[in-house]
Amino acid sequence: MNGPSPSLMENRNIHTWNTKAAVLTILGTIVGLLGMLWAVQGLGIVQIDPILCAADCDPITGRSVQWTVIGTIILSVGIVIVWTGLRQRNR
Repeated sequence: MNGPSPSLMENRNIHTWNTKAAVLTILGTIVGLLGMLWAVQGLGIVQIDPILCAADCDPITGRSVQWTVIGTIILSVGIVIVWTGLRQRNR
């Protein structure tokens, strides 16, 4: 018999990360956190002045339905990306 048994190889691969899974998980986490920030800013829980602006940028004051919806959608996209990355890890 040459090499390790198939069951040993399967057990070893369960906990290993491939590059695609790691990138998707990290990217999804960043996207999800950004979406969460936008959602809580839209709800008026957090108020942060704009950091980078190309024109006259006004900070969001009070609640903003637009940013709450955008943040919720982006948070959902981030969760899907993380979920995809975690599924890739187990393949």
